[in-house]
Order: sequence, then structure tokens, then C-alpha cells
Amino acid sequence: MADRQGDGGRTGPEGDSPGNAPSDSLDGRLRKLDAEISVWRARNREREEKEAPRNGKTGMAAALRLSSEFVAGVLVGAAIGWAIDRWAGTSPWGLIIFLLLGFAAGVLNVLRSTGQVAEFGQADRRRDGTDDK
Repeated sequence: MADRQGDGGRTGPEGDSPGNAPSDSLDGRLRKLDAEISVWRARNREREEKEAPRNGKTGMAAALRLSSEFVAGVLVGAAIGWAIDRWAGTSPWGLIIFLLLGFAAGVLNVLRSTGQVAEFGQADRRRDGTDDK
């Protein structure tokens, strides 16, 4: 009987002895996997380093957009109030009322931009785009 039990009958999990090809190929595969993982990490590190400045600019752009929406709401409200005061002669009351309305509109615009308040007419839709019905 041709039997490969040259090590006294001890066999590995696959029926092969520990010094045969399957365990050697496992070591080779592990080394190859380690090399591939290190290459993958290096590529991702380079990509993250390239994207880091862009992510900072994106955050700055979002902050400027949100602040400009808020300021625009306040300024438009103040301008409408001032124009109504000049036309109707109601001195500070139009400015005060429309300044407060502009403040509220600016806050609402910021909340809509950040996705915390639904757009007008979209209250019956979920965040994932499906209807509640």
C-alpha cells in the first residue's frame, strides 16, 4: 500500500503531513495576502491625503452657503419692511415686523438646506423617498 505517512502516522487536517505542500502554500498565501493588504493601505492612505484638503473646502463651502441663506433672509425681510415703511409711512413697525419674518425665513431656509425640515408639500414623504400611505 502506497501510504504517505513518513512522519510516524501524524497527518495534518487535510490528511497531508505538516511538511508537505498544503501548509507551505498556506504560508505563501498568507505572505501574499499581507503584501496585498499593505499595498491597499498605502493606496488608501494616499487617496485620503489627497482628499483631505478637498473635504475641508467642502465643509467651508457648506458653512458659507448656510450663512448666506440666513443673512439673505434677514436682509430681504429688512428691505421689504423698510420699503413698506417708506411707502405707508408707518416708521419702524414695518421694518421690525419684516425683520423678524426675515429672521424666521432665514432659519427655515437653513433647516431645509440641512435636511432637518421637509420642503413645502413634502411632509407626507419619508426621508427614503417613499410615501407614508
